[in-house]
Amino acid sequence: MIRYELSCDNGHAFEGWFGSADDFDRQQKRALVSCPTCGSTHVAKRLMAPSVSTARKKERRQELVVQAGQKEMMNKLREIVSTIRANSEDVGERFPEEARKIHYGEAEQRGLIGRASADEVRELLEEGVEVAPLPVLPDETN
Repeated sequence: MIRYELSCDNGHAFEGWFGSADDFDRQQKRALVSCPTCGSTHVAKRLMAPSVSTARKKERRQELVVQAGQKEMMNKLREIVSTIRANSEDVGERFPEEARKIHYGEAEQRGLIGRASADEVRELLEEGVEVAPLPVLPDETN
């Protein structure tokens, strides 16, 4: 696609997108290019500065896209962790014991959060107790 700055014989400026330079020329000859303001088909290309994409500009655009994506992901993670915390009981160091009680039907089903060592988590998983760590997220800045 190619973008042209255009103007009509009445001085109205606008832009147009075309498949190629030849595409613009063909459409103009058939009077298919018209001013959106007044409808004039006497349209000409205006002088415009080329859009030069340097490697540095491209890298910066990619960085901005990645940063925006990371920020969005962190916001979603914060929302998920907040929802889990709001709907769970914090049992602290008793987590492995309480998780087992729920798993084996000795306590009512409910959401739990708490602390467990790596060995305790491994043992719970080996027993078939479903557990997952909550991520520790950095404080939000900006």
